[in-house]
Amino acid sequence: CDWTSISTVDASATSELAIVSRGPGVVAGLPVAAAVAAVASPHLVVRPLVSDGATVTAGQSVATLSGPTRAVLTAERTMLNALGRLSGIATAVRRLVDAVAGHPCRVYDTRKTVPGWRALDKYAVRAGGGWNHRSGLYDAILIKDNHLAAARSAGHDPAAVVRRARAFVAATFPASRASRTVVEIELDSAAELPAVLEAGPDIVLLDNMKPPELARCVAIRDREAPGVILEASGGIRPETVATIAASGVDRVSTGWPTHAAPWLDIALDWKEQAVERTA
Repeated sequence: CDWTSISTVDASATSELAIVSRGPGVVAGLPVAAAVAAVASPHLVVRPLVSDGATVTAGQSVATLSGPTRAVLTAERTMLNALGRLSGIATAVRRLVDAVAGHPCRVYDTRKTVPGWRALDKYAVRAGGGWNHRSGLYDAILIKDNHLAAARSAGHDPAAVVRRARAFVAATFPASRASRTVVEIELDSAAELPAVLEAGPDIVLLDNMKPPELARCVAIRDREAPGVILEASGGIRPETVATIAASGVDRVSTGWPTHAAPWLDIALDWKEQAVERTA
């Protein structure tokens, strides 16, 4: 209960305020703002002035919020938190997408998201022009370094692990789902790539490789298994992503936008004339 607003604001007061971006960026989360407003009061109205995914300038209004002043004040911080975080993610992703423009390389997210916010964080990635990696452990086979460490301790090399995953998918799922279940494996060296490609993965994740080694992997893939997708990860930032994309990889994946990118500063602009009282 918002005792501050109840104790200091007349119950009959109404207001219309502007939701303003204090800095340049990409907006995401306006439907979330509307949902927050609806919880605070059925009489609050969020009117978007731009669409999610729009680029805005510093000082630009992205929406208006109108209704009972007490409800406006109650909803304010939760609404701005959601808009600031999601717009920050979208802004960061757009920086990456713009940096790889001219290369046939897509920008993907990871599962490095705030607990409980994964669907929203991934929505913001799409608003910024990026693509979503798997949402959970259930919707793809992704053989990472610790899976390989466990397999190696039992005497299995990466190619054998891929074949085992392929056999599991074929034996476990109906044909319609099996054909859609991606098998991806992470490698940290080009040396193991030829044998892994022969095993038939859909995607090979090239982890923390320098651009020359990435280019070597692309040449191997192009020669031996041109249908396999190559994904680079590790150290993906706006200042590094263009060089990585120039190696010829098909996509990059990064958790930076969802776990480390700064929020976009979004605020409510209060105007004295906005406050009215009902008779």
